[in-house]
Amino acid sequence: MIRRMSLAAFALLAAGHVAHAADWQMDAATSRLEFAATFERTAAPGIFKEFDSRMQFDANAPADSRLDVSISVKSADMNSSDINKAISGPEWFDFARFPQAVFHATELRRTNGDQFLARGTLNLKGVQQAIDVPFTWSETGNTARMEGEFTVKRGAFGIGTGEWTATNVIGGDVKVKFNLRMRKVG
Repeated sequence: MIRRMSLAAFALLAAGHVAHAADWQMDAATSRLEFAATFERTAAPGIFKEFDSRMQFDANAPADSRLDVSISVKSADMNSSDINKAISGPEWFDFARFPQAVFHATELRRTNGDQFLARGTLNLKGVQQAIDVPFTWSETGNTARMEGEFTVKRGAFGIGTGEWTATNVIGGDVKVKFNLRMRKVG
């Protein structure tokens, strides 16, 4: 009987120590989301000024985590009023019909040390594609830094249609780079 009680007590204690993913919210004032296309093989950089990232994450149990990112596509800025006007149209981002892009991942895993991979779905311009987003995570108390870079094929999302479908002037790959400051909430 004492042995059964000890096993039951151990099971209750072990259940109480199960890791729970913390809720994290992005600090918009100190976070950046950049992208870079190429124009005639020269980098054509831009940023998204409005975006949000939230996650439930425990670096010691990443499989129980999730990541949600929403981007106001109309906040894209390529540092040129002419280019900004062009990318707002239906050939490019089509701001009027698709004002938001969303990335959702529930498959997160550690790849090495402080390096992780979020595998999820990007919904951009009405097209959903599975993508992998590698990132590093450094946590100090109630704050963390999340950084990464990945490449998106613009043609897969219908970005650059008509005469812009070809990749000889504007390259087919778009690099996306992020540097997020996260804070623990709740």
